[in-house]
Formats: sequence, structure tokens, C-alpha cells
Amino acid sequence: QVQLVESGGGLVQVGASLRLSCVASGRTLSSYDIAWFRQAPGEERDFVGLIRWSTANTFYKDSVNGRFAITRDAAKNTVYLRKDSLKPEDTAVYFCAARQSDMWYLPHPSDYAYWGQGTQVTVSS
Repeated sequence: QVQLVESGGGLVQVGASLRLSCVASGRTLSSYDIAWFRQAPGEERDFVGLIRWSTANTFYKDSVNGRFAITRDAAKNTVYLRKDSLKPEDTAVYFCAARQSDMWYLPHPSDYAYWGQGTQVTVSS
């Protein structure tokens, strides 16, 4: 079992930056991918990007356009999602999720076995 806890959400202004945290516990993460998803009201859960713990390699959804960056701190067992130039359409609940790594980078929620509770980000104009 992997337990995930997100934090760092809140109300921010358009154009601001924000860093979300995902603290993992329960298993050694060296064989896991940690992904970020977001879900706006009335919409499906959408992939943002992921980091492969063992290599720190990252993979992003194309539409992110370089505004988002995922990093990890191995000493703190924490994955971060930094978001720059926030827009109202970035308003959503942001989730981190974990799956055991394999040869693929997978963007579908159904591929992830472990989830955090989510953290709300609201971008106000």
C-alpha cells in the first residue's frame, strides 16, 4: 500500500504561481511512477504529468505547454507540482496518484492504484 497526501492548494489570482505537494508513505517509491491529475467540476479526471521516481524522468500532457513542472525530493518522499501563469481554467481539484513503474508512461486514471484525497485550486480573475 502507498498512502498519498496532497497539500498546497488555495485561492490564487490569475498569473500567479503555486506549488502543490504530494507526500508518499507506506512503500519504497523506487519502483513507482507518481502522477498528477486534475478534475474540474462536471469534467473527467485529466492527466497533467508524472515523474518516475527511480530516474526522476518526467512526462507531461501536451497541452500543459511548459507551465507545469513536476519534481521530487527523495529525502522527504515528496513530489511537487509547480504551476506558473495560472489561468481560470486551471481551477480544479488536483490529485496525485501512484502506480508501479514499467516500460510505459501511462496517462489514464484507471492505471493508477493509489490516490490522494485531492487539493482544491481556485484561480480568480
